[in-house]
Amino acid sequence: MRISAARPEVVTLCGDDELDYLASRTRFEQGQGFLLDESYRLAHLPLVAPDHPRVIARREGRHYEMGRHEPVFSLSLPIADALLRRSQAYLSLEAELKASPLAPKIAWDIVERRRHKLHATLCGSLAMGQVPPVLDAAQRDALRRLGPVAVELRGLFSGNVNRGRLYLRVYPEKRGGTNVFHRIQQAMGRRPTDLYVVGIYNLNDDLDALECAALAELLDRWWDRPIVRFQAEALWLLGASDDLVLGPETVERVPLI
Repeated sequence: MRISAARPEVVTLCGDDELDYLASRTRFEQGQGFLLDESYRLAHLPLVAPDHPRVIARREGRHYEMGRHEPVFSLSLPIADALLRRSQAYLSLEAELKASPLAPKIAWDIVERRRHKLHATLCGSLAMGQVPPVLDAAQRDALRRLGPVAVELRGLFSGNVNRGRLYLRVYPEKRGGTNVFHRIQQAMGRRPTDLYVVGIYNLNDDLDALECAALAELLDRWWDRPIVRFQAEALWLLGASDDLVLGPETVERVPLI
């Protein structure tokens, strides 16, 4: 993965009014706790805390067996752990989480295991099974012609799906009034989306009212704070058999230059 500093010229980023983060954020109720939702208990909790009594091991019509499934391939934006570790904002955020009441309910071992696999999915489910999708020459050429893409990470974020996973939000560059991620999705023949998140922290249990209040306060206080800005010069074609990419994965570097 190659990532470089952002270009010196002025770069315009998409704002919250153009993306789906505000509409998709968790809504908290004062004095209430925070319950892990069904999707998290099916896809994530079996990997994070397999002995937890609220784990959903399997469900009819869903392709999960204790959090695992057949390989799924997606085109993703890689996030370098080294880049985060050089960000004082990221280190401060993590220090606040470790000092907060919810710290014992964050699966820190999972954070460590995933630190070199961090990504935001741009085009999900390109293929399923053992055979990865093949990007044709036209798709690769369209991606190369885009050139490096400036992005900024902000956080912290909790959504209204997969309640139990905490993310950083990705704000992509805008060129000629167009979200550059939309151009990537168009090149891949996929519909445009407006929510791109980097899952980093996973909860291993529900939160009580005190822990929930601490989380809500952190989310509000960190909403507008930039974590890091960089230029991505490549994407990942990523295949994995679980949603946390804890098992063996297939990665192909897809250049943007």
